[in-house]
Amino acid sequence: MKFPKTQTLQEIAKIIDCQFVGSDDFPVLGMNEIHVVEPGDIVFVDHPKYYDKALQSEATIVLINKEVDCPNGKALLISDDPFRDFNTLTKHFRPFQFTNVAIASSAKIGEGTQIQPNCFIGNNVSIGTNCLIHPNVTIYDNTVIGDNVIIHAGTILGADAFYYKKRPEGYDQLLSGGRVVIENNVGIGALCTIDKGVTGDTTIGEGTKLDNQVHVGHDTVIGKKCLIASQTGIAGCVIIEDEVTLWGQVGTTSGITIGTKAVVLGQTGVTKSIEGGKSYFGTPVEESREKLKQLAYIKRIPELLNTIKK
Repeated sequence: MKFPKTQTLQEIAKIIDCQFVGSDDFPVLGMNEIHVVEPGDIVFVDHPKYYDKALQSEATIVLINKEVDCPNGKALLISDDPFRDFNTLTKHFRPFQFTNVAIASSAKIGEGTQIQPNCFIGNNVSIGTNCLIHPNVTIYDNTVIGDNVIIHAGTILGADAFYYKKRPEGYDQLLSGGRVVIENNVGIGALCTIDKGVTGDTTIGEGTKLDNQVHVGHDTVIGKKCLIASQTGIAGCVIIEDEVTLWGQVGTTSGITIGTKAVVLGQTGVTKSIEGGKSYFGTPVEESREKLKQLAYIKRIPELLNTIKK
C-alpha cells in the first residue's frame, strides 16, 4: 500500500508514538508485508526468528520490537508492539469509509456495464466496460475490475484477510488495507469469496475462470487463463502461474507457488510448491501417476496377504 504522498520517518513515528533510528526526513512511501515490500516501504517484525529476514528485505523502514543495529541505507521504528502499530498505520492511511447507498458516488463504472439489483459497490471501486454484475454481488472499497468481466450472484470481492495474532485475551486481527484486482475477461461464478490483500493486491489474471463457491485468500496472485473448479480453497499469499487447472475441492497451504500449466486433480491438498506442466493428485500432493500407482498397490494388499498365508 502506497501512501497518498511521501511521509517522513518523523511523521510516521509521531503517528504511532514510537522512537526511531534514522534521519528525521528519511522518506517513507508506503507499507507492505515482507513478501511484497519495495524500497521506501515499512515492514513490521515482532519475532526474533524473522528479524534478519526483515532487516535484509527490500523494505527500507523496519518496524521492530527490539533495538538492533540499523543496516546502511535503512531506518528503524522501535515499538513495543509492531503488530498493533502496523494496524494503527493502516487505520490512519486507509480508514474505513462508511456509505449508506448501494453504489458509492466515488465508484467509476465503464460504458456498457450492467449491474443487476441488490448489488453493493463501495468507495473508489473501478469497473471497466461491458461487464455484467449479477444480483447480490458485494464489491468492497478500492476494488479494481477490468473490461468484459462477468460476476455471478452472491459473490463477495474484498473481505478482510484471515490473519490473526494470538494474544492472552484472544485473537487480534491484522487489518486489511489492500485491494482486489480483477483483470480483463475474467469469469467469476456464484458465491465466490475473494479477500483483499493485507497491504497489497489479491489479483485474478486476464482470462481466468472461477467456478461457483471458490475462495481466494489475501494477497494471492492467480495468473492468466487459469481454470478453478467449484469448492476450491486457495490460501493467502499463493502464486498460481498461467494456465493452471485446479479441479473441484482442491485446497492449498499458504505461501506456495503452483507452476505454469500444472493440473491438480480433485480433492488434492497442495501442501508445497509444485512444478508446472505436470498433473498432481492426493494429500500430501504427488504427481498423479505415482499416486495412482500407490493406490493400485494398496488394493492388492489382501491378495498378497492371502499368498503369504498359503
